Amino acid sequence: MNVLRVELRRSAALGAALITVVVGVGALYVAVDRWSSGWMALALTTREYLLLLWPLALAAGAWQGRREHRAKVGELFATTARPRVARMLPMLGAMALTLAIAYLLVTAAGIAWIITTTRYVPLLSFAVVTGVGALSLIGAAWLGLGIGRMLPALVTAPALGVAGVLLVFFSAIRPADWVAAAISPVHGTAMFHDYQTIDHRVSGALAIWMVALAVTGLLLSVAGGWRTRTAALVPVVLGFVAATAVVPRDRDLLTWPVDPVARELVCTEDTPTVCVSRIHANVLETLTPLAREGLTKLAKLPDAPTAVHEDTRTIGEIWPAAQSGVVTIDIRTGRRGQLAYPAAVVPGIVSALGVAYDGECRNGDAAVERAAAYWLLGREPQSDVGLVPGMISEDPELNAEAVTLWQGLRELPDDEALARVTAVRDALVACQDPAGLLSGSAR
Repeated sequence: MNVLRVELRRSAALGAALITVVVGVGALYVAVDRWSSGWMALALTTREYLLLLWPLALAAGAWQGRREHRAKVGELFATTARPRVARMLPMLGAMALTLAIAYLLVTAAGIAWIITTTRYVPLLSFAVVTGVGALSLIGAAWLGLGIGRMLPALVTAPALGVAGVLLVFFSAIRPADWVAAAISPVHGTAMFHDYQTIDHRVSGALAIWMVALAVTGLLLSVAGGWRTRTAALVPVVLGFVAATAVVPRDRDLLTWPVDPVARELVCTEDTPTVCVSRIHANVLETLTPLAREGLTKLAKLPDAPTAVHEDTRTIGEIWPAAQSGVVTIDIRTGRRGQLAYPAAVVPGIVSALGVAYDGECRNGDAAVERAAAYWLLGREPQSDVGLVPGMISEDPELNAEAVTLWQGLRELPDDEALARVTAVRDALVACQDPAGLLSGSAR
């Protein structure tokens, strides 16, 4: 323990850990929106930033590995009776301990941000993904330390840092998915939906690969000749074979897999029913009055929907059959995990007049639909730009036409206006063009 304390004071371990914490926490807090939705999003984003942290650990290990060469004590230490393994273990332990703690501190900084706003905690998956991330830093540092001792040039550390960035990046995008999942610490970590996770077999394969790199680094660190250095390649080969044997081949498990528990609906106990995914349960209280206001507006129509559900489909999924009496909406969260864009909820519920899009049929007329929806809302139509998330432009004539149609509806008796709006809704249900139905000139 005394030797370990000396290593912690005099080696590059603490410096490497400090850089890891600064870079990791800085990267997290620059893009809070990417992971504020939950614990797994945080774990995946932190893992994604290994694109920066892994090369830093590799370079730090290489810098530490040339210490004896830099101090010109290699020959002196070679004459001592103490085995090289015994001399290297404190250095290896210091690097492993400090970098693992640094990675956990980065993760803890993220937890401090979301701990009061997220209710769903997939503890096992979170711990596995985070643990493999910490292990990957240890593997990088030990591998760098071995290479730095074998090639103790001043340029080795920065060269390895650059090579590490390229290696992590291209290993994540160039090989087949199952190979990339087995060898790249950032594969599958880019967030594409809030229910995303990493399969445990993928984590297991990557853990095997990182242990293999760490063992190779250990052998290079203690190697005394070319035979031992050549033998150090054996763990890499065996680790690659074992990792690729363990990793699954199913694309659904490799590309943005879904945590089914996170996607389960959590609903209000009273009616009208409002449901959100479990990962967004913290916004249910805020969403409920807005969703019910939207249902109240739709209730003017005959056979109107009586429930609002979050749309939990993910990228590439087949459109499910529309549920009778249910309106689906997208849920987005803000930097503090709160409901983002609350002003868009009521218009979003009413905008399609309660008609669910099934992915096959939508013979709509945007101006007609907008005019009908805003008649139900009781206010003048407005552009979706600035209201609908992600909408950055639209044809200005669209809203002008909607306003004209809306004004025409307001001049009619309420019964006649409601009948025309109902006709628009029925046309959408029947996959027919609603053009002209509000003006009485339907084609």
